[in-house]
Amino acid sequence: MLDANVLIDANRDYYPIERVPEFWEWLVDVANNQKTKTQFEMYGEVVGGRTSKKMANNAPGKHYRKGIGIMDIVKMLDTEQKAYGWLARYVWSEGPACPFCGSCNVQSGIKHPQMTHRCRDCPKKKVFTLKTGTIMSRSKLDYRTWAIAAYLIVTNLKGISSMKLHRELNITQKSAWRLLHRLRKAYETGCFNFQGPVEVGGAYFGGKEGNKHASKKLNAGRGTVGKTAVVGIKDREINQIKAKVASDTTAKTLQGFVLENTDDGTTVYTDDHTSYTGLPKHNTVKHLVGEYVKGQARINGVESFWATLKRGYYGVYHQMSKEHLHRYVSEFAGQPNARELDTEKQMGKLIANGRDRQLRYQDLIANTGSRVDAISLMSSIRQR
Repeated sequence: MLDANVLIDANRDYYPIERVPEFWEWLVDVANNQKTKTQFEMYGEVVGGRTSKKMANNAPGKHYRKGIGIMDIVKMLDTEQKAYGWLARYVWSEGPACPFCGSCNVQSGIKHPQMTHRCRDCPKKKVFTLKTGTIMSRSKLDYRTWAIAAYLIVTNLKGISSMKLHRELNITQKSAWRLLHRLRKAYETGCFNFQGPVEVGGAYFGGKEGNKHASKKLNAGRGTVGKTAVVGIKDREINQIKAKVASDTTAKTLQGFVLENTDDGTTVYTDDHTSYTGLPKHNTVKHLVGEYVKGQARINGVESFWATLKRGYYGVYHQMSKEHLHRYVSEFAGQPNARELDTEKQMGKLIANGRDRQLRYQDLIANTGSRVDAISLMSSIRQR
């Protein structure tokens, strides 16, 4: 006689119905031949448990993910050695490897004041550490700081400011600012295409002309003047997002962005912006006349992405310069793309993506002069 606990334990730990249906078919056959006994109610309890799990995964929120609390992360990374080991699992997933040639034929524990490994295959026997060739490259911050910073950025969905981070980690604001931009660079997406259907939309970011100091005003009108355009695309099927700063909102730029990120034959949904006219398999909703849903045509998914980004803009950062806006966009696009993962896996994915993505300080602070050029251009136009 098999009671409900035996069947429930078998389904949960050893023979899940979805993966090993043959076992359950055999069990039913054995019961039919009177070689064992159970009750239909007990079998229904097992099946009911499976149904409840499916319903739980479809419930609101992401409660089925395994999260990490503040006390958990402090315990998990309470020593520098533990933090090093955790980071190494994702930077060197297959063991220590040379960041210059990729060889795994390396020597560990070398006698060097700063470096820890030496490559035996590189012509000059180059030396390196876990940080070399990653977003942590040339950083003087310890490994615990990097690991906990990764936790803080993946768990703050609306962003975390450098002022808050420098207080949380007990480092300078300048170090926290640079640390955050390095982590944002790790959120940059690869070059895979969406198969759709996809939603495409855009938004503008920047301060209002009326609120700017006289020396920073372009004096060219209101609305989008002085703001930066950002265009985004969301795949409904896989629930993934891509976004980038757009140089302009012409048809060449916006349609080029869509075609670069979608496969041939992908259904595209946009609003009624004229720059999208001419896209293949294109459907629109007319926001100008209050139309937001027309059959399958809607862009509510990508609009929710803009809402989250603007909450971070207004509520956390208050200002995003044009020179660094693309990294903020990468952060807010990368976070929801990994939201289905457990918190530790999100952290690990971020660290793993940081390989071969160095961000030098001189590149970070380099001023493109875009605002000065724009002011000079508008001044010359007025003089004419």
